[in-house]
Amino acid sequence: MAANPRRAVFTGLSVLTSLGHDLASFRHNLFDGVSGIRPLRNFDASSAKCRLASEVVDYDGKSFLPPTARDARKSLNKMARTVQFGFTTAVKAWEDAGGPAKGEVDPFRFGVEYGCVMVATEVEDLAGGAKVSVTLDPSPVVDYDVWGSEGLRRVPPQWMLKYLPNMPACHASIYCDAQGPNNTITAGDIASTMALGEAYRIVQRDLADAFLVGGCDSRLNPVSYARLSLFQELTTHNDRGASAVRPFAADRGGAVLGEGAGVFVLEERDAARRRKARIDAELVGFAAGFDRGLTSAVLAGVIRRALEQAGIAPDAVDHVNCSANGTTKVDVWEARAIADVFGPGMAVIAPKAQLGSLSAAAGLIELAVSVLALRYGIVPGYAGYGLPDAACPVAPIVESRPLLKPNVVKISSTDMGQCAVVVVRKGD
Repeated sequence: MAANPRRAVFTGLSVLTSLGHDLASFRHNLFDGVSGIRPLRNFDASSAKCRLASEVVDYDGKSFLPPTARDARKSLNKMARTVQFGFTTAVKAWEDAGGPAKGEVDPFRFGVEYGCVMVATEVEDLAGGAKVSVTLDPSPVVDYDVWGSEGLRRVPPQWMLKYLPNMPACHASIYCDAQGPNNTITAGDIASTMALGEAYRIVQRDLADAFLVGGCDSRLNPVSYARLSLFQELTTHNDRGASAVRPFAADRGGAVLGEGAGVFVLEERDAARRRKARIDAELVGFAAGFDRGLTSAVLAGVIRRALEQAGIAPDAVDHVNCSANGTTKVDVWEARAIADVFGPGMAVIAPKAQLGSLSAAAGLIELAVSVLALRYGIVPGYAGYGLPDAACPVAPIVESRPLLKPNVVKISSTDMGQCAVVVVRKGD
């Protein structure tokens, strides 16, 4: 890497979550301590062990698109719910960045990076074929001959194109005429953070000047929900309702699944200044690793590498934006790594307490919380924090407070030990 790499800044942002479909409602609900965790209503979850979710309600993709985007509106019916999330949120982020007109950004130096995983098939797309191919009495049996001769004819011909993980990046690049580097990262809960890191490196290497960087996912498809319920540590404290997810607390009882999308516009700083864009924050450090066995040592090392790249000491960080999801071992792993780097009692926020676990969308939506804190100078409190756990030596910010230092650290992780860390500085 060059001794003085090019600098990258955030100039646009949009989120779609259970806390709001736009930045204003998202921010107000976040700072008011509102939780997006509620009883699941997307399907009948009465037999599930966890009947709570962080659900995007009353979503209409067409309302996100300007009246002039006729072709894009027509394309929405070719997109699964998750893909619509990612695409329409990209349109909003582009608008938030000032929506540079064609010619302001060289399309060959304008890229798209997304975090997304394989999208679960919506039941109605396969229902017709299944209905003629499956007999239920005395037990469910699939007649594969009937499926091949009759069932497949009832599946929409563009079925696969609705569910491929690269579709959000595809539709966003077409809409914004982004003809530069284009990639989709499918690494689960760290996917969108890894996408941001890749975009950052490409800008630094002078191979692009601007990026749409996004993440989108929904874990609330009934097929996905049933599968994930088998092996993920989901809460059974349905009676806790909005405060069911309690990262770092002694009485935490597991995670809650959710859905949403978050998209940033990342630009090379001088290019952003030339077009007089609003600069919310600067991305100054990125590192990633794999902490097999969740020992905390590797995660601590990844945090240190990100801080070294940013050129700052641990005491220059206002807070750590955590990936903690309220599960038994992940919270302890992350807390111990934070304490190793910053010392016991480091100030942290845990957005999953209000947003739930958003899989590939998690990293950027959670980062948005800290970027908004940098934009407005206020750090939101941790809604619903319960009893402190001595095994988690961190200090959750319980009440909203002023931003005290110009740097924040964002950690993303999976329960397998994959981890990614970004360092973000207040814009100048």
